Amino acid sequence: MAGDEKDGYYCSICGGIPPDKIKTRLICIDGKDTGIDHLDFIINEVKKLKLIDDGEIAVELMKRVNEFNYVPSKKTGPYTTALLKEYRAVVACDV
Repeated sequence: MAGDEKDGYYCSICGGIPPDKIKTRLICIDGKDTGIDHLDFIINEVKKLKLIDDGEIAVELMKRVNEFNYVPSKKTGPYTTALLKEYRAVVACDV
């Protein structure tokens, strides 16, 4: 691995992202495993808001997911459903 916090880390052999720096997690969206970059960070940030309403939680999740990931507009519904399900699973494990 080469690089630093300021300039970013990269593989000194291929120039790609080093495996220990990958922040992408797979969740099932519309029947397909889909990688969501920074999902753990996103869920933790939304948890800090202490929202109760699923609609508000979904809006905050999607807002943050769109910052790090491309979400096709025709897949917004399935993404929202899957992200909310994942959020609820993580929150349930924290209790």
